Amino acid sequence: MTINAIPKYMSVNALRAGYLRGSFTPAEVIESIIERAKDTEDYHVWITPPSLERITPYLEKLQHLSITEYPLWGIPFAIKDNIEVQGWPVTAGCPEFSSVSEQHAVVVERLIAAGAIPVGKTNLDQFATGLVGTRSPYGETHNALRPELISGGSSSGSAVAVALGQAAFSLGTDTAGSGRIPAALHGLVGYKPAVGAWPSSGLVPACRSIDCITVFTHDLEDAVSVDRIVRGAHAEDAFSKARPLGPTSAPAKWLLPKGELTFFGPFAEAYEKAWQTAKQTLLQSGLHIEEVDISMLQEAAALLYEGPLVAERWADLELFVKQHPGALFPVTEKVLRTGSKETFTAAALFRAQHRLAEIRRKTAELLQNAVLVLPTCGGTWTREQVLQDPIQTNSQMGLYTNHCNLLDLSAIAVPAGKVAEDMPFGITLFTLPEQEASMVEAARILEPHQKRLLVAVCGLHMKGMSLEPQMTGLGAFFVEETRTAPVYRLYKLNTSPAKPGLVHTLEGGVSVDLELWSMPLSSFGAFTAAIPAPLGIGKIQLHDGRVVSGFICEASGAQNAVDMSHLGGWRNIVSNDVVEMK
Repeated sequence: MTINAIPKYMSVNALRAGYLRGSFTPAEVIESIIERAKDTEDYHVWITPPSLERITPYLEKLQHLSITEYPLWGIPFAIKDNIEVQGWPVTAGCPEFSSVSEQHAVVVERLIAAGAIPVGKTNLDQFATGLVGTRSPYGETHNALRPELISGGSSSGSAVAVALGQAAFSLGTDTAGSGRIPAALHGLVGYKPAVGAWPSSGLVPACRSIDCITVFTHDLEDAVSVDRIVRGAHAEDAFSKARPLGPTSAPAKWLLPKGELTFFGPFAEAYEKAWQTAKQTLLQSGLHIEEVDISMLQEAAALLYEGPLVAERWADLELFVKQHPGALFPVTEKVLRTGSKETFTAAALFRAQHRLAEIRRKTAELLQNAVLVLPTCGGTWTREQVLQDPIQTNSQMGLYTNHCNLLDLSAIAVPAGKVAEDMPFGITLFTLPEQEASMVEAARILEPHQKRLLVAVCGLHMKGMSLEPQMTGLGAFFVEETRTAPVYRLYKLNTSPAKPGLVHTLEGGVSVDLELWSMPLSSFGAFTAAIPAPLGIGKIQLHDGRVVSGFICEASGAQNAVDMSHLGGWRNIVSNDVVEMK
């Protein structure tokens, strides 16, 4: 084996390519992971660390499977230790709670059936109660990039395992941000599907009605691959739902929070600067941006931990806590016991649920055909600072995440620049469950490693037209339908095949139908070089005031063309031609 051939930062595509080339085998990848885990034992990533003895049965099973037929063949993944793996202990971060699992969690079972290899169980904030990664008797999980900082929680070990190259992806969980905060602190993607979209059978519950199993990856497409395999209701899971992905077009609107946001911790100023940079990038992108009031989201977030809804945590663990005095981490028990307050009556719970229903309805109206963009977290802390003030520091970490599951939203945390050296900055996109596919398309637009621009097309490059493959072949994808400002004329050029010619005019203009596509900047040169005269690329004014790059026609090229402006768009022209032929 050539050790250097195994990627330091693993992805599904990189590993599959290596397997197909014969650069390394799954057994060699596992051997490398075991060594890497041993080298970072002081980071406290694992509760059940990678072991050849435990992993060998899964390696042996691969010998009977074809890599071309199993999408995750030989792909190593880590599992947060509140999710069950058959024959392995599950602790939820509490030694006295430990037991050997009799079966796989449904999500784990589906991944293994696709060829993936479970490698170990990762550390977590005890009973998934925390957003900092320091609340575990198995040790504080260190940040993979700057060990003096927190790793984020509660899925701390899962994120660090991926960040340190000890898994290609990892399963976490998310009740109030645990699948997103650790992603932001490590420059990872943290994908939180809609509540119930992935079965939660085999998960030790935190708040059973809103818990989600999540995934951490380096690459957005890896997260999409995992979702494709594990999504779907399970007959024996009372909380799982059939929540298929909807249309894959990008959202029509991008929503940003109105006014100033709160930032905290020793790097608050740098976090605020990173947010302003991300915000300005969006404002200058040509996307349809609106600024909105998010105060009702913050009200919903407060209901989770400051109101009677917190009693759901206590409902699942009350008996264990009372039967095992001293078994819990002190701060964990303190948080859990808040659910037993005498003021949290049944009446108080119903009042909270009624208010939450009102906020959920208003949020659904706000997010219709839109994606909301927020910082994933407004700062971070050193591990020492969290130990000095464990409640307040943890509370602030959830400032922009706590509302999500209560309001039945989907979310994806993605990298968005840097706060400082070895300190990534991340943003989270929120959508309604039926628009989750649009959220993924929005995340693709924001991928940091690939700059993109919006291109307006008005003819054969539109969806379903003959030159659409040219767009997709260049890595472009559809974003939205829109219209020009009423300052253009549209001509049917005398070419074969017929093409539209969009000409700017100073008088007598109309508004013309367009499509906006997101194209990699690296492909734009090849795209423009292939455009024949009299067509070219120029700046097009849209009806909503935006200006984007797109197809225009030289005025001289339209002299012998037919003015079809009255039809308002190329699709109408094509339909009209079909009618006339009949």
